[in-house]
Amino acid sequence: MDIEPLLPGMETAAASGSAESLWYTRLRMETDGLDYMYVKYARVWIPDPEEVWKSAELLKDYKPGDKVLQLRLEEGKDLEYCLDPKTKELPPLRNPDILVGENDLTALSYLHEPAVLHNLKVRFIDSKLIYTYCGIVLVAINPYEQLPIYGEDIINAYSGQNMGDMDPHIFAVAEEAYKQMARDERNQSIIVSGESGAGKTVSAKYAMRYFATVSGSASEANVEEKVLASNPIMESIGNAKTTRNDNSSRFGKYIEIGFDKRYRIIGANMRTYLLEKSRVVFQAEEERNYHIFYQLCASAALPEFQTLRLGNANYFHYTKQGGSPVIDGVDDAKEMANTRQACTLLGISDSYQMGIFRILAGILHLGNVEFASRDSDSCAVPPKHEPLTIFCDLMGVEYEEMAHWLCHRKLATATETYIKPISKLHAINARDALAKHIYANLFNWIVDHVNKALHATVKQHSFIGVLDIYGFETFEINSFEQFCINYANEKLQQQFNMHVFKLEQEEYMKEQIPWTLIDFYDNQPCINLIEAKMGVLDLLDEECKMPKGSDDTWAQKLYNTHLNKCALFEKPRLSNKAFIIKHFADKVEYQCEGFLEKNKDTVYEEQIKVLKSSKFKLLPELFQDEEKVLSPTSAAPSGRVPLSRTAVKPAKARPGQASKEHKKTVGHQFRNSLHLLMETLNATTPHYVRCIKPNDFKFPFTFDEKRAVQQLRACGVLETIRISAAGFPSRWTYQEFFSRYRVLMKQRDVLSDRKQTCKNVLEKLILDKDKYQFGKTKIFFRAGQVAYLEKIRADKLRAACIRIQKTIRGWLMRKKYVRMRKAAITIQRHVRGYQARCYAKFLRRTRAAITIQKFQRMYVVRKRYQRMRDATIALQALLRGYMARNKYQMMLREHKSVIIQKHVRGWLARLRYGRTLKAIVYLQCCYRRMMAKRELKKLKIEARSVERYKKLHIGLENKIMQLQRKIDEQNKEYKSLLEKMSSLEITYSTETEKLRSDVERLRMSEEEAKNATNRVLSLQEEIAKLRKELHQTQAEKKTIEEWADKYKHETEQLVSELKEQNTLLKTEKEELNRRIHDQAREITETMEKKLVEETKQLELDLNDERLRYQNLLNEFSRLEERYDDLKDEMNLMVSIPKPGHKRTDSTHSSNESEYTFSSEITEAEDLPVRTEQEPSEKKAPLDMSLFLKLQKRVTELEQEKQSLQDELDRKEEQALRAKAKEEERPPMRGAELEYESLKRQELESENKKLKNELNELQKALTETRSPEVTAPGAPAYRVLLDQLTSVSEELEVRKEEVLILRSQLVSQKEAIQPKNTMTDSTILLEDVQKMKDKGEIAQAYIGLKETNRLLESQLQSQKKSHENELELLRGEIQGLKEENNRQQQLLAQNLQLPPEARIEASLQHEITRLTNENLDLMEQLEKQDKTVRKLKKQLKVFAKKIGELEVGQMENISPGQIIDEPIRPVNIPRKEKDFQGMLEYKKEDEQKLVKNLILELKPRGVAVNLIPGLPAYILFMCVRHADYLNDDQKVRSLLTSTINGIKKVLKKRGDDFETVSFWLSNTCRFLHCLKQYSGEEGFMKHNTPRQNEHCLTNFDLAEYRQVLSDLAIQIYQQLVRVLENILQPMIVSGMLEHETIQGVSGVKPTGLRKRTSSIADEGTYTLDSIIRQLNSFHSVMCQHGMDPELIKQVVKQMFYIIGAVTLNNLLLRKDMCSWSKGMQIRYNVSQLEEWLRDKNLMNSGAKETLEPLIQAAQLLQVKKKTDEDAEAICSMCNALTTAQIVKVLNLYTPVNEFEERVLVSFIRTIQMRLRDRKDSPQLLMDAKHIFPVTFPFNPSSLALETIQIPASLGLGFISRV
Repeated sequence: MDIEPLLPGMETAAASGSAESLWYTRLRMETDGLDYMYVKYARVWIPDPEEVWKSAELLKDYKPGDKVLQLRLEEGKDLEYCLDPKTKELPPLRNPDILVGENDLTALSYLHEPAVLHNLKVRFIDSKLIYTYCGIVLVAINPYEQLPIYGEDIINAYSGQNMGDMDPHIFAVAEEAYKQMARDERNQSIIVSGESGAGKTVSAKYAMRYFATVSGSASEANVEEKVLASNPIMESIGNAKTTRNDNSSRFGKYIEIGFDKRYRIIGANMRTYLLEKSRVVFQAEEERNYHIFYQLCASAALPEFQTLRLGNANYFHYTKQGGSPVIDGVDDAKEMANTRQACTLLGISDSYQMGIFRILAGILHLGNVEFASRDSDSCAVPPKHEPLTIFCDLMGVEYEEMAHWLCHRKLATATETYIKPISKLHAINARDALAKHIYANLFNWIVDHVNKALHATVKQHSFIGVLDIYGFETFEINSFEQFCINYANEKLQQQFNMHVFKLEQEEYMKEQIPWTLIDFYDNQPCINLIEAKMGVLDLLDEECKMPKGSDDTWAQKLYNTHLNKCALFEKPRLSNKAFIIKHFADKVEYQCEGFLEKNKDTVYEEQIKVLKSSKFKLLPELFQDEEKVLSPTSAAPSGRVPLSRTAVKPAKARPGQASKEHKKTVGHQFRNSLHLLMETLNATTPHYVRCIKPNDFKFPFTFDEKRAVQQLRACGVLETIRISAAGFPSRWTYQEFFSRYRVLMKQRDVLSDRKQTCKNVLEKLILDKDKYQFGKTKIFFRAGQVAYLEKIRADKLRAACIRIQKTIRGWLMRKKYVRMRKAAITIQRHVRGYQARCYAKFLRRTRAAITIQKFQRMYVVRKRYQRMRDATIALQALLRGYMARNKYQMMLREHKSVIIQKHVRGWLARLRYGRTLKAIVYLQCCYRRMMAKRELKKLKIEARSVERYKKLHIGLENKIMQLQRKIDEQNKEYKSLLEKMSSLEITYSTETEKLRSDVERLRMSEEEAKNATNRVLSLQEEIAKLRKELHQTQAEKKTIEEWADKYKHETEQLVSELKEQNTLLKTEKEELNRRIHDQAREITETMEKKLVEETKQLELDLNDERLRYQNLLNEFSRLEERYDDLKDEMNLMVSIPKPGHKRTDSTHSSNESEYTFSSEITEAEDLPVRTEQEPSEKKAPLDMSLFLKLQKRVTELEQEKQSLQDELDRKEEQALRAKAKEEERPPMRGAELEYESLKRQELESENKKLKNELNELQKALTETRSPEVTAPGAPAYRVLLDQLTSVSEELEVRKEEVLILRSQLVSQKEAIQPKNTMTDSTILLEDVQKMKDKGEIAQAYIGLKETNRLLESQLQSQKKSHENELELLRGEIQGLKEENNRQQQLLAQNLQLPPEARIEASLQHEITRLTNENLDLMEQLEKQDKTVRKLKKQLKVFAKKIGELEVGQMENISPGQIIDEPIRPVNIPRKEKDFQGMLEYKKEDEQKLVKNLILELKPRGVAVNLIPGLPAYILFMCVRHADYLNDDQKVRSLLTSTINGIKKVLKKRGDDFETVSFWLSNTCRFLHCLKQYSGEEGFMKHNTPRQNEHCLTNFDLAEYRQVLSDLAIQIYQQLVRVLENILQPMIVSGMLEHETIQGVSGVKPTGLRKRTSSIADEGTYTLDSIIRQLNSFHSVMCQHGMDPELIKQVVKQMFYIIGAVTLNNLLLRKDMCSWSKGMQIRYNVSQLEEWLRDKNLMNSGAKETLEPLIQAAQLLQVKKKTDEDAEAICSMCNALTTAQIVKVLNLYTPVNEFEERVLVSFIRTIQMRLRDRKDSPQLLMDAKHIFPVTFPFNPSSLALETIQIPASLGLGFISRV
C-alpha cells in the first residue's frame, strides 16, 4: 500500500507536536556532558523551518550560564541563538568533516537527527550513493534514475563477501541473509518498508534476483526464473499509478524463497495482505486503476481479444475516473505481452489466461451498467442494456437473473423470505461491491496458482522471506485502509525495536561491558489500544454485529471507552465523527465515516449465487473455497507451512460454521494474518531495508530535507540511532585505535601489549572514565568522545604541520635568495658579453663593406667586357651559319637526284625479271599438272585392284579410309593454295599498272621543272627591285632602333618589377610547397597511424576469435565432464559393474568449472534424491541467460556432430556392403585381374601425364600477363601448341591401341604364371585406394580439355596469317606420300602371305609398337609414385574437417576400452623407415604404461629428480616404435589412451596446481615432439642431422596434434582457474587492506559493521603472501620445464586477475578511496613490477594488465580542483572507463582533515570532457576473463637415444630399441 507524506496543512502541526519535542529531548540527552566542546570555531546544528537543520559556527566560547550563543551561518550571516531558559539545552554539535559521508551512520561520533540527515544528503547528492547502513538497517534512497549497480558483475563482486567489507548495497543485505541461513541453519527475513514511490518493490525484486543468481536451482525447472517471473504478474494485478508513484503496490506481500540442504532454490510461496479493492471502482484525480485493465484495453485489437469487446480505456467507467489513462514511458501493450509470457512460464495455460481476461473484461463492462430510478426506493436496468448483456455473455450467466438481482435483494426472517427492491444509489453500491468481490477473488485465485507453480517438489530445508510491506501513512482524510496500514507498522516497529535492543545487549554482554537498561520507545500501549479487548478493532467488530450499528454510534463508544482514559487516544475539537491515535511516528486523525461498511465488506448473496451457476468453468472456481480463505482480500497462507513454526490445524467443520466464518470482518481477518506474519518474522533472523523517498516530484538526485526527516522518524532509523547513542555508540578495536591515534603517543608510551598501551593513553587523554569502557576486544566510547579525540589529533597534526611549514618556508626563502644572486651575476655576465659582441660586429661590418665595394667594381667592368665579347661571337655565328646552310642545300639536291636515278633503274630491272619468272612458273605448273594426272590415273588403277583385298582384310579398311580422307583434305588445301596463287598474279598485274602510271607522272614533273627555270629568271629581276626597297628600309630601321632603345629602357624597368613579383611568387611557392610537404607528412603519419590501428584491430579480432574458440572448448570440456559424472551416477543407480572400467571414489570428479557452485553435503540419506533429481553436482548460478545460450550452442554442436557421425557411419556401411558384394562374387581369372591392373596403370599413367601438362600450362600462363603471351613463338604459345598436338594424337589413337593391346595381352598372359600372385581382396583394396584420386584427376582433365578448346580456336586464327603456311602444307603432302608408299609396300607383302599369316603379321606389328610405348609408361608410373602419395595427403586435409569435432568430443573411456572404442579412425600415410631412439612395449602392457606413467605419477618427484618433460619423451618414443612397426592400430590406441589418461588425472587432481602445471608442460612437450619429428620442413629447421633421422617414417599425426592442442588449451584454462582460486582470498587483503607502508593510512571509525582489519594480524594475507605465492607458481612451472612463452602468458593472466579484483573492490569500497590508499596501491604495484624484473618477465605484457589499477591509484593522488587538473586526469586515465573515473571521484574520501573532498562541479567537468569517449558503460572489470593462449613451437635439443628410464617409474616392461 502507499504511504503518503504529510500534506502542507499537516506539516506544521506535526512539527509542533509531541514528535518534535521527543526528538529535542533526545538531542538534549546526547549533548549533556559535552559543554567543553562548545568552544570558538566549533560547529553546531540549529533548527530551521526550511532546511530543518542548518549549520552554524560559534564565534566565542560557551560558558555555563550563558543564555545566548553567538553564531555565524555558513552563508556569512551572524546570528544570536537564544537558549531555552528552562532546559538550557545546547544545539547539537556537528561531526568533523572526515566523518561525513560514512557508510554506516553509527560510525558518526555525534549521533543525532541532523548528523544522520546531513550524512545521507552528502552521500546522495555529492557521491551519488543511494545506500547507507544505519546499524542493522540499510537505508535506500530512491534516485529516480537507472544506475549501473545491479549487473551480474556487481552480484559476483558481492557474492561471498562480508557485509562490512563492501559498500552498502541491497546485494550485501541479501548476501548476509543467504550466508547466515547457511551458517546458522536458521531461516531469514528481509523486511522492506517505506512510502509509496520510495522503491520498496524494486528493492525486493533485486533481493530476489540476487538469490536466484547466486544459488541457482536444484532442478532443471529453472525455479529462479519462475520466482522472478511472478513479479510482472503481481505488478499487473496489484500495482497502480498514484499521484506519487507510477507503479505503486496496492497490497502487501511476503515471499518465502525455499532452499534445499545445499541452499539451492527449490521453490517459493507468496502471501498477500490487504488488497486495496476500492481502487477497482474508484480512482482519485491523476490516478489509475490496476495496470491489468489498461493492458487489456491497449491489446483490444488482438484477434484473440475480439470476443471481449473491449475498447479505449476512456470508454469504461472503472478506468476513466482518474483522467490519466496513460503513463509516460510505459507501453501497456508491451507490458501485456510480458504479463502473458510470465503466466506461460508459471504454467498458467492459454485457456486459463483467456478465462482471466474474460473476467477482467466483464468487470469493466459491469462498471458501465446504468440504473434507471422508478421511484425513491426502487430502480431497474434499462431493457437490453448492452454493457450488462456483454457482462452476462462473458460470465456465462442469465441476463434476466443478473438484471433482477442487481436491483433487488432478499431479506430472510425466521418464517418468511422477502424480495425487496433497492434504490438507485444502493444498486450502484451493490454493483461496485460485486465488482470488488470478483476482482478480490480473482486476485486470490491467481496468487494460489502462482504458489502452485512455485511450490517445491522436494523437501524444503530453509527459506528466506522477503516482506514488501506498506509504510506509515497519514493523509488529510484517513479511513479504514490507513488505520490497518498504521496498525501493521506499529507491530513491525515493535518487532524492530526489540530486535535492535537485543543485538545491542548481546554486544555489551560479549564484550563484558556493564549493562544498564536503555530507555527506548515501546509502542505496546498503542498496539493494545488497537487490538486488545475493548480496543478499536474489538469495538468495531461489535458494532458491525448490531442491526442498527452506524459509524456515529461506534464513534461514541470509542469516546466513552478510551477518551481521557488512554493517553494515546484523543478526540478532535471540532468533530464528533473522528478520533486521533498517537502512533510511534506521528498523530493521525481518522474519519469514522465508512469504517463499518469497509469492515463488513458486504456482498449480496443472491448475486454470488448467480455467478456460481455460471456455465463459464473458471468463475465458479473463484467462489468454491470462499469459506476457507482467511480474508477475501488476501491470499493468506496457501501452500506449505514453513518448517520453522508449528502449523495451526483448523477445527473440524460444524454445521452452520461455514456461514459464520464467511461473515468474519475484514479487521478480524487482517489481525489474524498480521499475527501469523509476526510469528513468522519472530522465528527468523530479520534484516531491515528502509526505503526513503527524497522528493515528491520524482526528480533524479534531488533531496528534500523535510520529506526525508518525516520518513526517517516514521521508519525507525532514528530510533536505532537513539538506542545506540544511549550507551557507547563508538567502538574501536585496540589495534585500530592504536593505528589511528599513534600520533598522540610518545615512544615510551608504546608497549608490546596493544591493549595496555591504549588504556594508558586513554587515561591521559580523557579524564572522565565514564566516557569510555574497555571490552575484551574493543574500546567503547560515549557519544562525542571520538570527535574529541579527533580534535586532539587534528590539533597535534596541525602543530606539526606548522613546524614543518616554517622549516620548509625558511629553506625555500634561502633557496630563493641564492637563486636570485646567481641570476644577477648571470645577467651581468650576459650584458657585458653582449656589449663586446656588438663592438666586434661593428668591426666586421666595416671590413665587409670594403670587400663588397671591391668585388662590386670588379663585377661591373667584367660585365661590360663580357657583353662586347658576346656580341662579337653572335655576329660570327650568324655569318658562318648562313654559309654552311647554302653549302648543305647544294649537297642535298645532288644526293636526292642520285637516289631518284637509282630507284628508276632498279624498277626497270625488276620489271624484266618478273616477266621472266612468271613465264617459267607457268611452264612448271603445266608440266607438274600433267605428271599429277598421270600419277592419279595410276592410283585409280591400283585402287580398283585392291577392292578384292579389302574383302580379305576388312580390319585395315578403317585406316585406309582415314588416309584417303587425309589425302582428300590435302587436295582441298592444295586447290585453295592454287587459288591464292592466282590471286597473287592478279595483284602483281595491278601493281605493274600502277608503276607505269608513276613513270608517266615523273615525265610530267620534268616538264614542270623546265618551266620553273624560266620563273627563276623573273625572280632575279624582282630581287633587284627589292634591294632598292632595302635601302629605304634601313633608314626606317634607324628610327625604329631609337624607338627600340626607349622601349628597351621601359622594358627593363618592367622586368625589374616582374622580378620582384617573381621573388614574391617564389616565396609564396616555397611556402605552399612547405605546406604541401607538411600536409603530405601529416597524411603519411595519419596513414601510418591508421595502418597501426588497423593492425592492432586485426590482432584484437584474431585474439577475440581465438578467445571465442577457447571459450567454446572450455564449455565443451565442462559439459563433457558433466556428461561423465551423469554417466557415473547412472552406473551407480543401475549398479551393474562393468569389467575393466568400474569407477571408484578416487576417480570421482572434484573439478568445478568457474560457473559451478558445489556443497560439501554428501549424506547417504540424500543420495536417492540427488541421483534422481540432481543428476549433476554442477550448476550455473551466475548468468542464466548466458548459460542457456551456451547450452543451446552445445546442443547445436552435438546435433552437428551426430549428423556427421551418421554420415560417416552410412559411408562405412556402404563400403562394407560393397566389400561384401565383392567377396560374394566368383573369383576372377588371373588373366582378367592382370588386364584390370594393366588398365588401371594405363589410366593412372595417362592421368599423371595430363596433370603434369596442366601444371606446365598453368605455370606458363602465370609467368606473364602481357598480350605477347599468345603470340607465335612465345613460351606459352609453344607449350600450348605442343600440348594440343600431343593430346590430340594421344586421344585419337589411344582407343584403338588399347583395344588391340587388351586382346593380345590377355591371350599371352593366360599361359604365363605371374611371379607375384595377388589375392582378389588385395587387388580390390588397391583398386579402391587408387580410385580415390579419380575425382581430382577427372577435374584436372576436364579443365585441360576446356583450356585446349579455347586455345585451339586462337591457334586456328593464328595459322591463317602464317607466312610459311604453303611450305608446311607441301611438307605434309610429301609425308603423306611416303606413308602411302610404305602402306602399299606393306599391303604388297601381306598379299603374298596366306590369310591367317596376314592377320597375325599386322597384329604383331601393332603389338610390338604398343608394347614399347607401354613399357615407357610403366617406368613413368613408378617415377610418379611419390607424387601420388603427396596428392593423397592433400585429399586427407579435406577429410580432416569432418573429424575435428569428433576428435575433440571423444568419450572419456578407460584404457581397456581404447581398442574397442577408438576416438576416430585416422588414415595415416606411410613414410620412410628408421630404427633408433625408440621404446618397445607389448600391446597388453599399454594399460600398465598409462597407469604408471600418467595416472599414478607424482609430479613432485618427477619434477625435482628427473629431466623436465620426461613422460612426454617416453610417450613419444613409444609412438615412434609403433610407427616403426607400421602398426596404425597401436599408434591410435596409445595416443587415445594418453589423452584420456591425462584427462582422468586432471579430473581427479584438478585442484592441485603442481599436477595441472606438470601435465600442461608435458602435453606441450609431447605436442612439440610430434611437430619436431613430423618430417615437415617447417618444423625441422632447428633439428640436428641425428634428430632428422628420428622423424616418423610411416604415419602423419597432424590430426592428433590438433587434438593435443585442444587438450593443452583445456589444461591451461584449468590452470588459470586453480591459480585464481588460490590467489582470490589473498588479493584484496594483500593489495588493499594491508598497510605495507605502516602509518600512512589512518583508520577511520567504521560503525556497527566492522570491516576487515588493515593491520596484519596472524592469519591475514599481506603483499608478501602474494609475492611468495607468485614465486611458488613460477618455480613450479620452471621445474616442470614449461615453455618460457607459456610461462609469460600464465604470469600475464595472474597479474590481470590481481589488477581486476583489486580495482573492482576499490570501486565498491568507499573507505579505500583515499590519498593514502593510493600511495599504498602504487607501492604494492611497484613491488609486483620488481618481481617481474627479477624474473625477467617485463616483456610478458603483465605490467600492462595492471595499468587500470595504476591509473586508479594515480587518480586518488593527483590534484582535483582546477580545469587543468581535469584535463590532466582525462589524458592520464586512458585505461579507465568514464564510469570508473567518475565512480572513483565520487567515492574519494579524506582520511585526515588536511585532505579536501572532490567538488561536485569538478566531477561534472570530468564528465563533460569524457562525454565523447566511446568506452564500455560497465563499471567493473571482468575478473573471469581469460586471455587466449597460444603454444609457439619450441623444439628440444635433447637427443632421444640418450634418454634413460629411471626404475622409480616402474616401467621395466619397456625396452629401448
